[in-house]
Amino acid sequence: MAGPTGRDVARVAGVSVAAVSRAFQPDSPLAPARRARILAVARELGYKAPAERRIAEMTTGTVTLVAGDLSNPFYTTAMETLSTALHAQGRRLVLHVVPPGSSVDAVMRQVLDYRSDAAIVTSATMSSRLARACREQGMPVVLLNRVQPDAGMTAATCDNFGGGRQIAHRFIASGRRRIALIGGREDTSTHLERIRGFLDVLDESGIALFDRRSGGFTYEGGLDAAGQLFDAPTRPDALFCANDVMALAAIDAARARGMNVPDDLAVIGFDDIPMAAWSSYRLTTMRQPINRMVADALELIDLQMQDPTRAGAIRIAPVRLIERQSG
Repeated sequence: MAGPTGRDVARVAGVSVAAVSRAFQPDSPLAPARRARILAVARELGYKAPAERRIAEMTTGTVTLVAGDLSNPFYTTAMETLSTALHAQGRRLVLHVVPPGSSVDAVMRQVLDYRSDAAIVTSATMSSRLARACREQGMPVVLLNRVQPDAGMTAATCDNFGGGRQIAHRFIASGRRRIALIGGREDTSTHLERIRGFLDVLDESGIALFDRRSGGFTYEGGLDAAGQLFDAPTRPDALFCANDVMALAAIDAARARGMNVPDDLAVIGFDDIPMAAWSSYRLTTMRQPINRMVADALELIDLQMQDPTRAGAIRIAPVRLIERQSG
């Protein structure tokens, strides 16, 4: 059955078809009261202007990825995995990148205007206010590789806390005692959970953390933080870096100072990005199951589309230590 037409709207509103057309053009000359009445009638009848129908046709079947750190190879891998999974489902990926120094909220407004079926957010945080706005518009939102203390936020992540614990246990079992760490961004759940698990095990084992620096999850930050640790009078003999990019930087910094990895220094990262397996690094790291996490995110989207009250679920996928030569 065909939907309502502009002529139907004109008849009910008591205006001409031309007036209906002008009502959907913000810059066209039309009295505000008349425009408001026409738009109200259109909403009641379920009428969509041709331009709105074209947008709906373009955006149906799309999922938006909101990313803020594509310099980290983990997220480019996640984007590729997500795109492949959506293609297999007959859906399309739309990418919105959060500019450095900007909030997710600013980009999410664009996402709302674009009217994708759903959004997956890998950037650091989004406000509870905007999360509610997305839900009110019927747009499911899933956080990928992070969680947020909001009862309504849905997330697909990995066991960052358990991974941090495994790494600490490995250092202790191998006899390392001058154990240091380089953290990431302190406003992210990935940093907080990995570090919390790591420090809990040291505390349980009665081992004091040797030293600690912040690398902001970047190669440059990791290089600077590692340099500070290695230029001190006494160096650590084990180093946990909260992501692989910083771990690779730490290995480079150690070699530049004549240190042998792993004899002088054991280094373990987190993520298992492709470069971790390169022969020049052979980084021991904690692998995030990105295929499982993407599948969880898409399933959580579908569940919310079927029943919006399903929002708030959190899926936590297990991690696995990949043993190579660095630690």
